[in-house]
Amino acid sequence: MKHIQRKMMHKLGAGAVALSVLLSALPAVAADSDKTILELRLQGGSNTAIVNGQNASIAKPYSKSGALMVPAGVFKKAFNSKIRLAEDNVVKISSGAHVVSLTIGSRTAWVRGHKVTLPAPPEMSAGILMVPLRQVAEGLGGKLEKNGAGIVIRMEAQEEAGKVAEETPSIDNDEGKTQIGNSYYDWSMNYPTGLVIGQGGGDESISTFMDENSAYYMEVHTASQPVPLNADDLLQQLVQTAKETGEIVVDRKSFPKSKVPYARVITKDGDGVLWENRQYYDNGRLYVIYFSDAKATNYKDLAQYAGLLNSFKTSFNAQDKSIKDLSTVVGGTREAGNPDYGVSLSIPAGWKMDDQRMQYESNDGSSFRLKVTSAPADAKLENWSRQLQKWLSDSFVSTAYEAQKTYPLEVAGVQGLVQEYRYNFGDGWVKEYNVLIQQNGYRYLAEYAVPEKVSKGNDQFNALISSLQIDFQTVASNFGQLEEDDYLADKTKTVKKTSKAYEYTVNIPRYWTAISDQFELGDVEYQFTGGSFSIKVDNDKSFELTVSQLKDFYDKQGKSYKNLKVEEVKDVTFAGVSAASFTFHRVEEGIGYTGRQIVLERDGKTYTVTTTLNDANNTGVQSNALDSTLNSFMFVK
Repeated sequence: MKHIQRKMMHKLGAGAVALSVLLSALPAVAADSDKTILELRLQGGSNTAIVNGQNASIAKPYSKSGALMVPAGVFKKAFNSKIRLAEDNVVKISSGAHVVSLTIGSRTAWVRGHKVTLPAPPEMSAGILMVPLRQVAEGLGGKLEKNGAGIVIRMEAQEEAGKVAEETPSIDNDEGKTQIGNSYYDWSMNYPTGLVIGQGGGDESISTFMDENSAYYMEVHTASQPVPLNADDLLQQLVQTAKETGEIVVDRKSFPKSKVPYARVITKDGDGVLWENRQYYDNGRLYVIYFSDAKATNYKDLAQYAGLLNSFKTSFNAQDKSIKDLSTVVGGTREAGNPDYGVSLSIPAGWKMDDQRMQYESNDGSSFRLKVTSAPADAKLENWSRQLQKWLSDSFVSTAYEAQKTYPLEVAGVQGLVQEYRYNFGDGWVKEYNVLIQQNGYRYLAEYAVPEKVSKGNDQFNALISSLQIDFQTVASNFGQLEEDDYLADKTKTVKKTSKAYEYTVNIPRYWTAISDQFELGDVEYQFTGGSFSIKVDNDKSFELTVSQLKDFYDKQGKSYKNLKVEEVKDVTFAGVSAASFTFHRVEEGIGYTGRQIVLERDGKTYTVTTTLNDANNTGVQSNALDSTLNSFMFVK
């Protein structure tokens, strides 16, 4: 079992922990009423910065693509900015009302609600998160100026900084609270002085903590566990998880006679960091604790934290006022939304939340998302509705979808349209509601989908839409021209892609979504509703070996699995050279699809082009797009 939050911590490394990438809660320096000016002086290649007149050690800044990359932690040191890690590698840096949202590895950022392109993407370097200085500093309200070979950044102390800290308070803001926990997920533990509350990335089932001096890091995870587990089962799971993540198990033990039986392992990860991991089963849930001390050198060093770890309980006493409740659940729902778009709504407790993308989902397959796009000139709701209906018929064969009804509905105080339809990829019917709203030159598309096998009628949809509130002036204030609805993309339009390194071109439909589109690096992949297209280039494996292995694979799989049928294996000419083509049909978890792999060789490189298309989505429009893409592939010099 691999957990999102823990994988992210491994990626960031111990250095990032020390820089408090996850610490959004350390108390802010109060801003003086006379607008105190804070100052940071630094220089590329120097690991010494001057923070408000005091020398401070930092990771050395360096230049990349014209940007000076600096450790994200300097903004906290100098300006008391808040740094928070959310889901999907998103890092938010805030100072007062100014917010900069970055994604590790991406040049796209949001600065004060506006989408910008960075000269270089944020990246991890020796375990430290490095970000482009100018864009972050200016986004936080700072002013930059050259000072010899160095740079000076000045910024007014923010009065709102203290309010930001209150969103994830430390022990100093919780007088009288000696325990901490979550009433919705039924757990609690001691709340020692100096324990800082991190963020769960919109998922309340994950709680993160750190010591204010970075002495330790801790996570508490909860998940539904319908099958009871005893202490030995828990131990086996912990050991297996360690093996899967490449960690060394240093110590292990189960505690079957405890009030709530549990198991514990101590592991050493690839960075040499020692972790104590525990699992408990109670209340129909699995509770998992991850605890690390980056300075520990022997597994016995973790014994000093036994008091904190042993205080963990799979219960929450709501009558005990000394317990700080981390849960934000009220009446079975949590508040969600995105202030950049003026959107707020109530999401069922237990759903995963991604407020930045306004995407929310339940473990039972239900989901809700809201997307805001620019409206074409003179566009009408009725035309938009017809275009979405066409998208449905272009994407699903007639037996795999059913358009049910369209009707007007008042949403967030304005008149909208609701489309109800159902579709089936092969693994069961899904009911979907599209809510279309158009205001002030922008379109708001809300989508609620629920598998029919778990649907309880319209109640959940009605509750979500009734809770949806939108300030329609906010988008116009924060954004200019946004992208148009990707559902409305012309499926016949393509963009020509070229790989100079591998000497080929191919025309990619604009409606496809890029999963990996670095054509100079070798492997590319695109997906679309019910299908995929990929190109893999191998410099080491010969054409003959690749074809031989595929023939052997399909021969064995075709004989062993009734759900796989090899339909055709033949020699073809592809892109002007001899190639081998494999066509098969497979059913996985009820979803049937046709796949094709074409293998060819040129100048010592072996190319494998793979396509898949679900039976439910094998429309003329989609199959023509795949065929046109294959036919467009050609080698160039």
